[in-house]
Amino acid sequence: MLQSLTLKGVGPAKQLGPVEFAPRMNFLTGDNGLGKSFLLDAAWWALTRTWSRGVPAAPQKAAKSSSIAFRYSKSTPGAYDESVTFDHLDGVWPLKQGRPPIPGVVIYAGVDGSFSAWDPARNYWKDKDASPSVKPRGFNFSPEQVWKGLQGPDGTWYCKGLIHDWVLWQKGKDPAFKDLVTVLDALSPSGIEKLTPGDPVRLGEDVTDHPSLRMPYGQDVALVHASAGMRRIAALAYLLVWTWREHERACERTRQNKAKEVIFLIDEIECHLHPQWQRRIVPALLRVMEALTGKKVPVQLIVATHSPLVLASVEPAFDIEKDAIFNIRLKDHQAVINAELWAPEGDVVNWLVSPAFGLQQARSVEAEQAIEAAEAWMRGDTDNLPQELNTRDKIHKALLKSVPGHDIFWPRWVVRTEPKGRKA
Repeated sequence: MLQSLTLKGVGPAKQLGPVEFAPRMNFLTGDNGLGKSFLLDAAWWALTRTWSRGVPAAPQKAAKSSSIAFRYSKSTPGAYDESVTFDHLDGVWPLKQGRPPIPGVVIYAGVDGSFSAWDPARNYWKDKDASPSVKPRGFNFSPEQVWKGLQGPDGTWYCKGLIHDWVLWQKGKDPAFKDLVTVLDALSPSGIEKLTPGDPVRLGEDVTDHPSLRMPYGQDVALVHASAGMRRIAALAYLLVWTWREHERACERTRQNKAKEVIFLIDEIECHLHPQWQRRIVPALLRVMEALTGKKVPVQLIVATHSPLVLASVEPAFDIEKDAIFNIRLKDHQAVINAELWAPEGDVVNWLVSPAFGLQQARSVEAEQAIEAAEAWMRGDTDNLPQELNTRDKIHKALLKSVPGHDIFWPRWVVRTEPKGRKA
């Protein structure tokens, strides 16, 4: 499991971290553009020595030295601790000779539909000069390659893709299809709305058989025509089955032991998901490996999220010994990351105004401004009110426009400010 990560002279700050990750659930929160995705990219590199998009992180121009330091647990006792300094002469993040320790199977789901997988049985190299054609350093799928397959530079097919494999497994009654059904069931949003494969379908004159999902209304819909949320979950299920299936085959072929741990890195875990799914996806990911293997496989999640529902969903399971939440905020024009004290908020509204998201009001901007002005008016603090909200009548009109009549704020406002004999 990834235990620590520190970035210096690279990314959104002179120094970001050290980030001390928990062994099970880790949540990265913060505004857009402050480095959550970059931190996931760096975590992927620390664990796999590859860059998921094929482009190394660029050092800051003003930095005299740029480094990435990290620590992770390994299959043998102890932890692997290393710091890598960017080599400006060669323009690379240099790797040490020899084989690094194994962190486990690592899967990275990008917000754009891309996926990356690293398998110690297939992507482990002996030295830094190992040819990619002999052993690929990792499997990096563009969104299109997830569906249509991934080839190496020498033409080798590493993966035939979701469309081909799903139908092949289904028609051939391959055990992999049973695994896929199991994983789809584990990742489904509820006991009522299950992701269940339908029969293969064809689209127009194209003779290609496409996988389908059986919808709650009984119709089989081609997966390519399903909702974005369904497609993302289906792609995650497929990549998980493909990764673990090929890992088992490689271990059997090379007489290696199977990985003891799985690490999921997921950017914007709630992307495309209905709220019903947002509050179930994290617990589902914690269970999915046990559903797939029938065994208790330790899972570490490191996820970036903008969803208060995701955080509310884990309150019953959150353990401060196993889990952590981090917030990245801007301070003196630098991104700063802090581990937040865990405090259950109870509902989405409370999460929205918590340090994780930092809203003043869980409302529209206009309603927030009107209520803030009303609060100031009731306190007698009127010196700094904007001109458009500097009288009782202006504030009242703004409240009428932006705050519904049943809102709990109205009684206090009316009682405190309504002139005698006048109705609000």
